[in-house]
Amino acid sequence: MAGAAMTTTFLAVIGGASLLAVTARRLHPGDRLPSLEGWALADRGLGAGWTWLLLGGTVYTAYTFTAVPGLAYGNGASAFFAVPYTVIVCPLAFVLLSRLWEVARRHGYITAADFVRGRYGSPPLALVVALTGILATMPYLALQLLGIRAVLTAGGLYPPGVAGDLAMVAVFAGLAVATYRHGLRAPTVIAALKAVAVFVSLTAVCWLVLDRFGGPGAVFDGAARALGGTDPAHSPLVLTPGQQPAYATLALGSALALLMYPHVLTAGFAADGTRTLRKVSAGLPAWTALLALFGLLGIAALAAGVRAPAGGAEAAVPMLVDRLMPGPLAGLVFGSIVVGALVPAAVMSIAAATSFVRNVYVEYVHPTATPKRQVRVAKAVSLTAKLGAVAFVFGLRDQDAINLQLLGGVWILQVFPAVAVGLYTRWLHPRALLAGWAVGMAAGTYLVVREGFSSIVPLVAGSPEIYAGVAALVLNLAVAVAATPVLARLGVPRGPDATDLPSRPRAGRRPPTGANNA
Repeated sequence: MAGAAMTTTFLAVIGGASLLAVTARRLHPGDRLPSLEGWALADRGLGAGWTWLLLGGTVYTAYTFTAVPGLAYGNGASAFFAVPYTVIVCPLAFVLLSRLWEVARRHGYITAADFVRGRYGSPPLALVVALTGILATMPYLALQLLGIRAVLTAGGLYPPGVAGDLAMVAVFAGLAVATYRHGLRAPTVIAALKAVAVFVSLTAVCWLVLDRFGGPGAVFDGAARALGGTDPAHSPLVLTPGQQPAYATLALGSALALLMYPHVLTAGFAADGTRTLRKVSAGLPAWTALLALFGLLGIAALAAGVRAPAGGAEAAVPMLVDRLMPGPLAGLVFGSIVVGALVPAAVMSIAAATSFVRNVYVEYVHPTATPKRQVRVAKAVSLTAKLGAVAFVFGLRDQDAINLQLLGGVWILQVFPAVAVGLYTRWLHPRALLAGWAVGMAAGTYLVVREGFSSIVPLVAGSPEIYAGVAALVLNLAVAVAATPVLARLGVPRGPDATDLPSRPRAGRRPPTGANNA
């Protein structure tokens, strides 16, 4: 009976998401000619409420909600790097997103590569920014499906064999159709259901867990014993001095990388103004608190004696929910997490498709493509990206997707100098940025692969471990800074700047009107 109630509630949540996706057309301001800006950015017309829902629902993915507590379940204190990481994101978004939005709106830019193309006048640099974004996004998209499968399997909602695969494809197919028709408006309305369902269900779960164990102190004590910690001064739930460099660099590097992902920028560009983005950035910590509570559930799973399968720590919280919660509430939690995967998956596919159309197709294949044709191609590419993610999940090991996503975080960080630094100064030469990007990509990939696909690496034997993405970014910047004066001395020309931003920061100098409202 409990299983039937859980299944019913789960299907009700998924059905509600599907019905909301159908209503996405109501966000359309009226009959307009088809345009990529309308399909991919909802005509840049989302207010503060919708933008908060969409940006939060995009940044805080379903895999994050299972991976962070899974990491807490398996490793203890180090998992909570996600809390300062997402806190750091908020002021960065306040400053960077609002400034980038202003430039993008004025010049009709839709992607970060559009901005780089206009800022440096360098098609090759814009191309590598676009391709890096697509490359980093695709495994992230596949991880959303892995998150869905892990949750459904732990809850007994994933039938074995082909039946389970078809059920997951059916859930994903509804999203694909809605996104194809309505673009970014589809995940925007689904994000409203995601927020309500996740906040309500998580509050209920945490209340029940704390009531069952007698408070947070008992939860942490039980988890420390489960991890083998008998001495409170050396608890596995407290960072050791040797873990602190990795913790700090991982939090900082992840925050810098997050704002470079195409799907995050797409959600930000859909806002109706810089004032909206500032309000939303100030409200994002509410989602961070949600993530911290999910981490607490990973600790609670340890205290409860949950035994996750080997290599499947992300199933710990779903297994805890299945063990402790009544059927209807467990179904609500599982449905919330699945809906939590649909929002970022849709935005990721839209962002990847838009980057391909704007910075590859139009730039190199069909420069005279009409807006209608660009939308048609973007829809096809978005659908192809979803199909590719499904094929990836079914055709390769889960660990392959996780390994590629770890590399993706290192890779996307390497476009930070061209995009974020370029917002404030054009001093770095575009060819120097290209050289820095190449060095950063090669170094980051080498470090991660050398350590068996671990993003936490020692630079040399015996040195403290740090985040590979930060090490690669430092090399990237060093090469770009060193090569710029050399190229200037050699007289290598730069491309024109079409952004109206100041080329160099000067004390007391104000940017042109409207260039920076941050």
